[in-house]
Amino acid sequence: MSDIIRRDPRAEWIARNRLHPLHAAMQPAQHNWMGPNGIIRKNLHGIGFIGPNGIKRIDRSGAQQGGAVKRSAAVEVQLPLHQVPAPAFYITVVPDMVGGRLSSHDRDLLGLAHQLAGTDGAVLAVVFGEHKENAFATAGVDRLLVLEGEEFSGYAPEQRVQGLRAVDNQFNPRHWLLPDSRSGGGELGRRFAAALGERPATRVWQVKDQECIGRAGAGLQDLARPVARLILAAAECAEPVSETRHEALPVELSTSVARSLSRIEDLGAVAVDPAAIPMAEAEFIFSGGNGVKDWQLFHQTAAALGATEGASRVAVDDGFMARDRQVGASGTWVTARVYVAVGISGAIQHLQGIGACDKVVAINLDPGCDMIKRADLSVIGESAEILRALIEAVAAYRNEAKRDAA
Repeated sequence: MSDIIRRDPRAEWIARNRLHPLHAAMQPAQHNWMGPNGIIRKNLHGIGFIGPNGIKRIDRSGAQQGGAVKRSAAVEVQLPLHQVPAPAFYITVVPDMVGGRLSSHDRDLLGLAHQLAGTDGAVLAVVFGEHKENAFATAGVDRLLVLEGEEFSGYAPEQRVQGLRAVDNQFNPRHWLLPDSRSGGGELGRRFAAALGERPATRVWQVKDQECIGRAGAGLQDLARPVARLILAAAECAEPVSETRHEALPVELSTSVARSLSRIEDLGAVAVDPAAIPMAEAEFIFSGGNGVKDWQLFHQTAAALGATEGASRVAVDDGFMARDRQVGASGTWVTARVYVAVGISGAIQHLQGIGACDKVVAINLDPGCDMIKRADLSVIGESAEILRALIEAVAAYRNEAKRDAA
């Protein structure tokens, strides 16, 4: 059995949050306590465990399976299931799915969709092409429609608009929600609005009292208008779904999508030097701190991963990295999809700067530091050994990919 300690940050958060509906279920059972007269009281019903024959057993050696066993933080949280067997209407969300996964912006959009859906409506997510996401249920998707085909791959806004029009004809959603982002949602939403003849509500940051409130005047003013059928929402437009899980039932189009005569030729992605990407726009950041002792190895690992380099304030002050590479409240606030922190303990200013990152991976010797508590995945050990193993793993993966391609 593996000796790696697995942590469930969500379970730990629920155990700390007294207002969460599952807080009581995450608390360890109390088996003894001090009575009012100073006498230790024991809960006899909580001692022992149920044996294989259904008979309660008591193991007084202290190694029993039940009883006063310390609750593990890796307990799987079973959220209540939200079901909509016969939806009265649909709220359709078209997430960006950058990298084939839901971003934080996409999850905010799904949270807004559930506000509009209420108890009678269902949230329908429309995804183009192949994806890597396996958490649609916990993100709030009631129905999932995947439009597959080479015609939807790459940059194909005209063909995607045709697909959305087919969805509109079949499901007739009450509202369409798209992210007002630079990752494709903003452009696709405006093209789709022109195709439907709808006037979209753009840069919406709140929907309240049957009104859409959006940014205007270079972001200095708010513009309120009645809730539109097509909404292009900004990030943090609503709280993401976190207290329920959903069915994410697959649905299909009853008709084929018409092929459009594309006037755009997609020549594929252009290779970009990760060092040339601004920190605020980088999707993958490999950041080093005071715990990094071999900076040459750190740079080699970042190059092998194809990541943009970052650093903590301590590393910048010590001269190991340039000032424009500093991450944190006193440096650059980053919104990376993956943020790897190597040898960074996690000062409050640094944690503020990475607050909008989707996934945080921490490599550190101290299992109790704040960065480990913040991380979605933690690796405890000497950074140099871990970085060498990481370089070898990346090289082996790429060699295997080349052999498969040949």
